[in-house]
Amino acid sequence: MRIATFLGLLLVATLGWAQDPKATEAVFETEMGSFRMEFLPEVAPKHVEFFLNKVKEGYYDGSAFHRVFARGLVQGGDPLLKDPKTKRELWGTGGLKLLKSEFSDVKHERGIVSTVSIPGVADSEGAQFFVCLSPQTALDGKYSVFARVTEGIEVVEKISEVPAGEGGVVEKPVRIVKAYLDKKKVEPYLDATVQEMTKTVRMETTLGTLRFALRPDWAPETVRNFLKLAASGWYEGTYFHRIAKGFVVQGGTEGLRRGEGTHPADRWVRNVKGEFQAEVQHQRGTLSMARGDEPDSATTSFFIVLAKSPHLDGKYAAFGTMLEGEEVLAAFEKEEVVGEEPVKKLEVLKIVVE
Repeated sequence: MRIATFLGLLLVATLGWAQDPKATEAVFETEMGSFRMEFLPEVAPKHVEFFLNKVKEGYYDGSAFHRVFARGLVQGGDPLLKDPKTKRELWGTGGLKLLKSEFSDVKHERGIVSTVSIPGVADSEGAQFFVCLSPQTALDGKYSVFARVTEGIEVVEKISEVPAGEGGVVEKPVRIVKAYLDKKKVEPYLDATVQEMTKTVRMETTLGTLRFALRPDWAPETVRNFLKLAASGWYEGTYFHRIAKGFVVQGGTEGLRRGEGTHPADRWVRNVKGEFQAEVQHQRGTLSMARGDEPDSATTSFFIVLAKSPHLDGKYAAFGTMLEGEEVLAAFEKEEVVGEEPVKKLEVLKIVVE
């Protein structure tokens, strides 16, 4: 086989994801940070194909976001803005009339990406796009949704807050330094078997280290969810927000995190079906999943049982047992609390899957 042919086949095999919109994401590096988006070819195949090709061509490199509404939406992608001398009145007029509309029933919710069109002109969409930062119900069914932001929504939000004048036109465009395609990140443990999920984990906390044996034989989807969040680093920096003396220590709740509160693995946070086993006892050292009033409302928050609690059996999804860390549990019990809230910030520093 000729070397050139071999290298060509190797490139196709290595970059096969680039030929599949469902396996590909676009990364936008801007002056204010980066964000990623995944594509929705099932609802707007022509738009996705067009956008992928434009990114490959470097079409968006050097362009900008020129229109914003604080915490509402941002608009960009006009090629005319590559030239800093383009007159302000022309911002937002380039790269249109290139596509026919592909309307769908996908709602314009936070993170949704749609194409821009000329008001009152049918099939006038093209390279310009906008990202929603809050529900925009007035746009539903009137613009073609083709992607969703998966990481960096806080960057888009910062862009939305730059100074702007009439009609949301910014005082100074926010530059798109570079846009490129990357392999879509795969959710950890998505297809793992019960055997593959039979792991031990080391939970490093402010007060010391705990080790648990996970029990997918009790609650396979709960363990899958916990492993996914642990392996992706989602739990790092989250707080233990509740110490109910003689009952439980609870942590890992969404929105209770050191720093800005967002994480790349937020895309994989979703409700977990309740897996309740009446014969599995909640006793000291049991690792179990917190939830709301609904049985299937668990997402990220877990608790560690401090004393035998039979009233939890069959109502909460126990999914692990403590192997080491009795002295750490005792340290949690000694912490000062107001009600059940610790006075001191106590964190999950890291969870390591062994």
